[in-house]
Amino acid sequence: MSQTYEFQCETFFVATISENNPAVRPFGAVMEFEEALYFSTANTKAVYLQFKSNPAIQIIALKSGTREWIRINGNVVEIDDLDMKQKMLDECPSLSKRFDSNKSENFALFKLTEMTSALNINGEFTELT
Repeated sequence: MSQTYEFQCETFFVATISENNPAVRPFGAVMEFEEALYFSTANTKAVYLQFKSNPAIQIIALKSGTREWIRINGNVVEIDDLDMKQKMLDECPSLSKRFDSNKSENFALFKLTEMTSALNINGEFTELT
């Protein structure tokens, strides 16, 4: 398990570009597989179109009740593999409220590539692997 994934929190915020403006929204489900992070959305949402038009994103998360935070940069790539979609549903059961199966036509899975991350704990800033 990577240090980045170990920094788990209930909600993280994903920043994208919408035309020429930043757009930020909360996400709650993440999975790590073979040292890569995965998350999902519906292909009916604006964020899906933003991922497709500009795959560069930034993720920010703050641990509740602390001043510990993480910043992750990378690019997203859509994954169509049904086994990976099932793995995401198994790892994040809350997604079953939105997607009834790995074959749901609006279920989009994304992998974060070219990832860099940095952690701030007690004012100490550390680049992570």
